[in-house]
Amino acid sequence: MSSRFQSAVFGSSLVYPNAVVWSEENLVAVACTNTVLILNPENPGVRGVVTVPSSKPFPLGVVDGGGEDLLSGCLLPFHLSRDTRPCVRSISWSPTGLANNAGCLLAVCTTGGRVKLYRFPFCEFSAEWIEVMDISEMLYNYFKSTNFGECEIISSESSDVILSQDNGCANDLPISSLRNDSKRRRPNAVSVMCSVHQLSDLMYLVATKDPDNLRDNVWQIVPFSDSEEKLPEKVSENCKLPLVTVQQYASRNTMLAAVTVSWSPILGTSENGLANPDNTTNCCSILAVGGKCGRISFWRIHAPERYSIVNSRSSGKALLVGLLRAHEAWITAISWALYDSSASNPHFVLATGSSDGRVKIWQVNGEELLKSSEVNHASFSLLKEVMTDDSATVSILSLTVPSHSPRKLLSAIGKGSGSFEVWILDMSANKFEKVGCYNAHDRIVTGLAWAFDGRCLYSCSQDNSMKSWIFVGNSLCEVPIPSSSLGSKNSPDVPFVFDSCFGLAVSPGNLATAVARRFDADLLNPMYQARTQRTAVEFLWIGGQQMDLSSTVCPHVNNEAFPGFSETELVWWQSNILWSLNQFENSSRVLIIWDIVAALLALKQSVPKYVDDIILKWLTSYFRSQFGNSTTSTSEALKFLPKLSSRQLHLINIISRRVVLKECKADNMSSKKHESEGLHGADEEHLNLWMELLRSSESELLERLVGFSFSASLSLLSCSSNDPNGLSQMEQWVSLNEKNVKDHSKFLAAEVRKVDKRRLQDEVNEPCNFCSAVVPFESREYAICSGVNCDTGVIQRHKLERCSITMRVRPTKPSWYCMCCKRWATKLAPTLIFTMPEYPSDFKSLVESSSYKDASTPLCPFCGILLQRSQPEYSLSPSPV
Repeated sequence: MSSRFQSAVFGSSLVYPNAVVWSEENLVAVACTNTVLILNPENPGVRGVVTVPSSKPFPLGVVDGGGEDLLSGCLLPFHLSRDTRPCVRSISWSPTGLANNAGCLLAVCTTGGRVKLYRFPFCEFSAEWIEVMDISEMLYNYFKSTNFGECEIISSESSDVILSQDNGCANDLPISSLRNDSKRRRPNAVSVMCSVHQLSDLMYLVATKDPDNLRDNVWQIVPFSDSEEKLPEKVSENCKLPLVTVQQYASRNTMLAAVTVSWSPILGTSENGLANPDNTTNCCSILAVGGKCGRISFWRIHAPERYSIVNSRSSGKALLVGLLRAHEAWITAISWALYDSSASNPHFVLATGSSDGRVKIWQVNGEELLKSSEVNHASFSLLKEVMTDDSATVSILSLTVPSHSPRKLLSAIGKGSGSFEVWILDMSANKFEKVGCYNAHDRIVTGLAWAFDGRCLYSCSQDNSMKSWIFVGNSLCEVPIPSSSLGSKNSPDVPFVFDSCFGLAVSPGNLATAVARRFDADLLNPMYQARTQRTAVEFLWIGGQQMDLSSTVCPHVNNEAFPGFSETELVWWQSNILWSLNQFENSSRVLIIWDIVAALLALKQSVPKYVDDIILKWLTSYFRSQFGNSTTSTSEALKFLPKLSSRQLHLINIISRRVVLKECKADNMSSKKHESEGLHGADEEHLNLWMELLRSSESELLERLVGFSFSASLSLLSCSSNDPNGLSQMEQWVSLNEKNVKDHSKFLAAEVRKVDKRRLQDEVNEPCNFCSAVVPFESREYAICSGVNCDTGVIQRHKLERCSITMRVRPTKPSWYCMCCKRWATKLAPTLIFTMPEYPSDFKSLVESSSYKDASTPLCPFCGILLQRSQPEYSLSPSPV
């Protein structure tokens, strides 16, 4: 049995499958009845919440006919589903870069069929997340503009709408026009909210047609109610509803009722995986919304025009770009995968599953969706309809494209019968191969997740079981889930009494998983536990997952005693940690390595030598030599820093700060004055070597930033959105570090001094934020003003922080904050510095040839993680590391 290392308990119950999702910015969302709870796995006690409000029904029309029509079978589902508080049916995280603060948006679909988007309350400082868009309202407006694929109701004598009295008719259930002699109270399932009117004998035409093909109209004559009374003359202008039949009302409701949501990977990105609104207006993601009518609506959600941590009103745009009739039954599952990451013409694979057990695989043209300005169907082409072994409802789908086989797609299909199927699609040969059907569970499959680049599949079910599978040849084989917890942070009050599992999600680094479970109320204390403990989210370590049954113990793994761990698990922990670190060397991936850092810290508490071996083996692949054996070998290794990519330098800085030098203060790491202070008997020489590595790595990144800023100024790019202010401070920093900086940096500084001398002089004397004194430049980290004389004769000076990007004094207004190095930024760094494969030999040519020369990104220039607005300790905030 797997052992949890972290857990969180909720007072709401779980209802639907796939109830837990993990975002790219390291937040976990859990769908519980009528709320969505958001937590940080680093500190699950602090939470955010999305409360699903009771929604008013759309004003679809007034039902004509006798009272018996309201009891028609097609209206029965709407009579039975009038919940005052709808539950959460489906949730999905967007890629990073779509929210105002460059974070993720959360799409929430309810049992009422409504879909809304929410963002993190970075400005509001509240637990309740902020609604950004109402997708269902926009879909209703679209269908209303097309009359739901029907033609206008044409009357031969009078108006085609019923005008009702009082108020609220637009917010209630369909209204029937009943005769006076047949007035009676409707059964309790339906309540009549508006006055009943009688109409004269009318005949009207109704055009019935498919909204997917608005040109094929089929007209038919439908009888109208025969009453001689006239409509009331005084009516409310806000209560004009079209007259519809029972079938029309039911059809319109079904067209608007959503069941599941899923986000596509980002489109139109910069090379660091974030949406880049300063570069192009085409940065977006596609939100797929599957409905009860078998159609999927595709919404292109754009990134905001400019990222901000102050302006919460600037949000991206949403546009309906596609309507696809995918199935004849409810759409119950949707999954995306990117198999061709070409920036000019990305291609996606879309898998859709329905309640009748059918699964279809579609090829999606990302370029057409990116450029489309209207609803179209040309972007989708059917690749394969998967014939599953049974007709049970498709409960969940999971797709992945292994990096070692970018033209192959792995598809896992979970069914309501408890089985799941795995298929392999070879995109180059358009060949589908069924791996097998596995009767893994006794009840509905509620969670499927690929991990470790498609080498491992995790499944869970409502029967409370969770299993792991790996490929052995051409089939899947069940293997045990790692049982070691690496140190537990659990509360002893959380019992291990569960009756069902409602979903699982894998962390960005693939070393941990979150599992949503429901407590067995019969086994809880009815007085103290059953009232408040209904759901728990368990965090499990999977970094020791075995990937190969034929592998033997590696002789290079430290055999030091480690209670609770087998030698095999230690082998795979090392292998999987190194694999995860290598995956994040790709600059197109968002740098979220919280699980790597947390696993290394947990291992370090028990076997520090084992962690040192892992880190040194990782660094050896960078420096081509053994780092840390001696001062000489370390100095030789540091010569390779200019040859490393910016992402590799970011990884070195994070591991240095968060793992090796975690006990040291931030000031100790950036200054040579206090190298040994506060080390508490540790190996001083070893830690000093790591401090030297950290300082050298940060200086290398800073030189790249300074070189870009100088080159941008010399190339007359200062008028762009990436105005390189702070040139004076950068020039002074080069002068102060003349012995350590490269000759190329000195040359660029001299060129800027010649060309822009006036501007440099204007920026030299910075004012203090709290007095009239001048602030000299002495350090890139902080500043101390020259001070003013007080009445007591004492000179009062103020210590100020500097922007980590421009080196200018940071103003008192809110600034961007890095959770790793604890630095602040008032201006965003240029995107180009995060994608450099090495220190460029010619900055000018690099800047002028890059398509991202004007783009800026909310990332820390020293750590590469997403910047954010600093939050109070009692508030939820992401933890990238």
